[in-house]
Amino acid sequence: MNIRNAKISDVKAIQALIGSYAELDRMLFRSLADIYENLQTFIVAELDGDIVGCCSLDIIWADLAEIKSLAVNGANKQKGFGKAMVIAALERAAELGVPRVFALTLEPDFFVNLDFEIVEKDELPMKVWSDCARCPKQQNCDETAVIKSVIQS
Repeated sequence: MNIRNAKISDVKAIQALIGSYAELDRMLFRSLADIYENLQTFIVAELDGDIVGCCSLDIIWADLAEIKSLAVNGANKQKGFGKAMVIAALERAAELGVPRVFALTLEPDFFVNLDFEIVEKDELPMKVWSDCARCPKQQNCDETAVIKSVIQS
């Protein structure tokens, strides 16, 4: 298992992973243009030269970052790739000096097992909801907000 920052050569694999979950209504679709534009935010999990997982760490504000687009292909679920990518994202947030990281998720237990706390979505600043404006489920959101402190502020 190799967890690393994404490269240009990973973009199509990242889009395929995200697309497979978006088709199942498990995450928001991201276009190739969006992935290229935000490539520096992506972390990938690599196994035997293949990209088997991805996630993005987006800085929202001076004190907050978001883990987005966390995906692991079906053949490699439950093997620690998701956990390793989240830990890498948390380490990157700490290096950048961002004290808190949150996610909106359909799998809150996964994050709770990594010491995130479940919070009410309305506790997060309005800036967080920029993606929600383009989500078809915005009025009936089924995601759970989770947050974790990564460094002392």
